[in-house]
Amino acid sequence: MPGALTHELKELNLLSAPYAGIVTAGLRPELFADPVFSRLKGQWLIVMLTVLTLAGFGFRAVGLSAEGLSEDELNKLNAVADYRAHGLTAINSEHPLLMKALQTGTVVVAERWNAAAFVAARPESLSVPLEAALRLPSALFGALTLILIYLVTVELFGAEVALLAAALWAFDPAAISFNRIAKEDTFLLFFYLLANVFWLRGQRVAESQPEKNPERYYWATGAAFGAMMASKYLPHFIAISVSYYWIFQGIPAVRWRLGRPRFALLLAVAGVVFLLCNPTILLPDTWRQMLAFAGQKRVGHDGYEFLGTLYPHRMTGWLKGIPWYFYYVFMGVKLPLATLAAFLVGLPLLFRRQLGDGRYFLLFWIFYWLPFTLLGGKFTRYFTTALPVVLITATLGAQFIAQYLAARFASQWPQALVRAGIVLSIAIFSVWSAVSATPHYRLYMNWLGGGSARAGTYFPHDEFYDAGMRPAMADIAGRARSGARVASETPSLAEFYARQAGRADLLFVSLSEQTALGDLSSGDFLIIARGRRYFSNDELVTRLNRSAAPTFRAFVGSVPAVDVYELDEKLLAVVIPSAR
Repeated sequence: MPGALTHELKELNLLSAPYAGIVTAGLRPELFADPVFSRLKGQWLIVMLTVLTLAGFGFRAVGLSAEGLSEDELNKLNAVADYRAHGLTAINSEHPLLMKALQTGTVVVAERWNAAAFVAARPESLSVPLEAALRLPSALFGALTLILIYLVTVELFGAEVALLAAALWAFDPAAISFNRIAKEDTFLLFFYLLANVFWLRGQRVAESQPEKNPERYYWATGAAFGAMMASKYLPHFIAISVSYYWIFQGIPAVRWRLGRPRFALLLAVAGVVFLLCNPTILLPDTWRQMLAFAGQKRVGHDGYEFLGTLYPHRMTGWLKGIPWYFYYVFMGVKLPLATLAAFLVGLPLLFRRQLGDGRYFLLFWIFYWLPFTLLGGKFTRYFTTALPVVLITATLGAQFIAQYLAARFASQWPQALVRAGIVLSIAIFSVWSAVSATPHYRLYMNWLGGGSARAGTYFPHDEFYDAGMRPAMADIAGRARSGARVASETPSLAEFYARQAGRADLLFVSLSEQTALGDLSSGDFLIIARGRRYFSNDELVTRLNRSAAPTFRAFVGSVPAVDVYELDEKLLAVVIPSAR
């Protein structure tokens, strides 16, 4: 990288390498040094990051209530209600408190907002739906994550790579979809990245500014790791940072050394912040629930449908459960094609010394994430914490492609124009993909996956995520006789939306409880939701599909998501024998 650019960006605190003597990021010194980009001043970079953050938040927040809650999200809402009624309790305590505390705040604020006179006068346009209030913290933290991706990447590879990586996160349909559900993975990633912003900055300060004391970065790192653990119990992510630190300790010139006392103090700070953000860990019932969860006693269903095939869904099933290639298929069909192509180019670059030592951070990140591919029980949302690696690697690939083509066409076009065009085209492709998927981002499929015609056929549980239950129950509420039974795989969620529709009289049973099905009669309803196919109901669902068309369907966008059967004597003959 040219010395003038390096000096300018270091003065702006936007670019540096964490270790003295590290190979400058790039296959050639000028790989990430675009002459156009080098003229950008610090305030313009801030403006660009601000625009990206606002745009990313817009994609994540607009239409946040377009889909109904999932069963998992309803559990969070029940926890919020329990906290408000009884203070801190052990409800849903197999998961940490931090996210649920934030959700409690947004739900309370939304209720007060909706109660305001000017909102009550125009509720259809001004009120905040419950689904949006519950998901808002995830959308906000997901959008802010792009700033942290920038700050981590700028320490490793420079400002150009960092800015494009942030842009890809802002507009990637998978990233947006993960940030629009009320689950813990978004918060885990946010605080993991925040910890590494401080971790890498502290290393740089120790190496390049020895007159400054880097200890404040140590303690900030520990605090962020504590918040990470209060978001989701995955402590092994700390090993990524520690491993990246440790591999350089044999180099005599390295000044970044914590020593055992300070390292112990860092962990102590993490523990204190963890307790402050997750005080429910001190309740005995929390430990009972965590042990039950770890022992897989809280797994509600026995299978997961992937590519049309049912697989056992137990974490300890390892290779006998959902196939190891689950997440690779996800990447192949869910990433925008330009991002996927750039990633495939960038991946081999991680193994080339010329890329610089920042590549080791990504390699450790990949290494410690890989166990997720071997678990027998998987969900696509677990990919949230791996997606930044994919996008950063794609950015490295995009820069390599841009440099190659710029050199090839140097006699016909200005190199800066060619490089800028290549990089912008990849970002624009992501924007177009996000716009085409709005607001049902989980259903996005690229051309390799078959496009919109194949939406919901690869990972139906995660792609639909019970989004069709709200319209299905609204229809049932308008049709059902008083006291009718409704059988589904999510009876608590069906009851929640029935009550919202004013039908507290309906009764709800599980589709997998054979004895309960034997009590059904004419006028009752069966809900067959895509993504809720299990070994326990597969035989019944297959017979229903062969015997009769559904009474009506509920859709997510234009994709059929739920089949609803109103039982008559003919259908009862199909259902009841399987229950007895």
